[in-house]
Amino acid sequence: MNQAARTLPTEAPLMADLLPRCEEAAEAAAALLSVAQSKLGNRLSSEDGRISNKALEADQSAAHALAWIATYVESLKEMLGWAKKLDAEDKLGEMESLILQIAFGEYLWQLYGGIPMSQGEIARPQAVGLTQEDQKILMQPAVVALTEGGNTDAARKRLVDLMIQQDGAASFGATGLDEEYEMIRDQFRRFADDKVVPYAHEWHLKDDLIPMEVLEEMGELGVFGLTIPEEYGGFGMSKTSMCVVSEELSRGYIGVGSLGTRSEIAAELILCGGTEEQKHEWLPKIASAEILPTAVFTEPNTGSDLGSLRTRARKEGEDYVVTGNKTWITHAARADVMTLLVRTDPTTDNYSGLSMFLAPKPRGTDETPFPAEGMTGGEIEVLGYRGMKEYELGFDGFKVPAANLLGGVEGQGFKQLMQTFESARIQTAARAIGVAQSAMELGMRYAQERKQFGKALINFPRVYSKLAMMAVEIMVARQLTYFSAREKDEDRRCDLEAGMAKLLGARIAWACADNALQIHGGNGFALEYPVSRVLCDARILNIFEGAAEIQAQVIARRLLETRKK
Repeated sequence: MNQAARTLPTEAPLMADLLPRCEEAAEAAAALLSVAQSKLGNRLSSEDGRISNKALEADQSAAHALAWIATYVESLKEMLGWAKKLDAEDKLGEMESLILQIAFGEYLWQLYGGIPMSQGEIARPQAVGLTQEDQKILMQPAVVALTEGGNTDAARKRLVDLMIQQDGAASFGATGLDEEYEMIRDQFRRFADDKVVPYAHEWHLKDDLIPMEVLEEMGELGVFGLTIPEEYGGFGMSKTSMCVVSEELSRGYIGVGSLGTRSEIAAELILCGGTEEQKHEWLPKIASAEILPTAVFTEPNTGSDLGSLRTRARKEGEDYVVTGNKTWITHAARADVMTLLVRTDPTTDNYSGLSMFLAPKPRGTDETPFPAEGMTGGEIEVLGYRGMKEYELGFDGFKVPAANLLGGVEGQGFKQLMQTFESARIQTAARAIGVAQSAMELGMRYAQERKQFGKALINFPRVYSKLAMMAVEIMVARQLTYFSAREKDEDRRCDLEAGMAKLLGARIAWACADNALQIHGGNGFALEYPVSRVLCDARILNIFEGAAEIQAQVIARRLLETRKK
């Protein structure tokens, strides 16, 4: 970019006129996205103007680049909104300002030169058809100032100095949430620190199930009924509350943070698609943790292609009889009810013949994990994300009462499942934030304690820079996730926003875990250090609840369908 346009020296830790500069830069980024949407949309559309599925798949790299560009643009918008809110409340301090300017400085540069989708995959602006002439949209004084003066070594060092002063804080920088949410955060942070953190690594190393007493206490705290309406025995709280709780529990251990996911999915399925009788029957039991649900959707060789599911359920009198196989079923042995997606119309080979069931099963034990007649199972050993265990399941004559067909009508299963994806992905984004926060805390503690060449590791630029970017990107992911949760709470469609939050949050969690392990050096590779577990746990976030590639494809399609033609 134009060196003559520089307005501040790179050594200035805090930029002047920061909010106006960020506002101008966010507008320029949004304008660039609009051009990218239009250009790629024209390239991939058929004669009638609709997006061609064949063309979208063939040009997947470009489509996914657009998804990442849009995710960055939305992230900058939400960071600006966060800062303006704090400023209005007189809470925009030095730490928050540094986080803001570093985020804008880094993400604007990446929008210009290329966004890392993963290791070795860079989303280039040119992939979506943007030319150097198009990119002149970013040649605004504010963008130039932020890219050259925002993410500097001095800014990163000052941010980490402030982080050291606030050691033990729930998060570095004000989250922008109201006091009610911060009280919830404090409560669950204390629970995680007391009941989870001291034991999590042993659970992981031994591949133990999370003890039932932990689940029982979580039930007493309301984790499983957090967002279930009060009329059905829940607390009726917001999705933002769910995010805060998921963050803090996942910061302690992703397995604990994920215990609520199955309840969230089951409750959402029943609320959106169940009959009143089913709501009154199942929701109070889920909310109180009287029953533990598990999600049984995926099959061998299908992955994300749910339309090709083969597990069948045929009606026989007052029951449906299930035959088939499922895989990657979390917490299956200890669950009391399965949200079970099967094919009830054998003449179909797509989404239309799928139905959802609330399938009861007896809770298993270590000796007999699957005591139900017509059902067998075996454990899948995994690198991380332990504590609940993963299973393959087989059904051969397994019976489900016909009254447990969700909604009472066949063929609605896929539609019902789609209604849960927004909440599930918001919650997964929150879990990613918690894992990232755990990684940052472990890395920072080690960097302060470990001495090399006569000084603590944290004094070396490439160490404190790693920690600074962790804090910055965690806040970016947090604001994007909170935004998607607010949209959900306002009953607005937010599949795009939830998908972006999950896409970015998963990448950030992996980056934080990887960099925290790097700070540990060789010790990080030793199983005795908790950071080795956090690295394994972080890796799953880019895969479940929609792999990153699937997520980017969905985001791209929505962006192109809503482009200005």
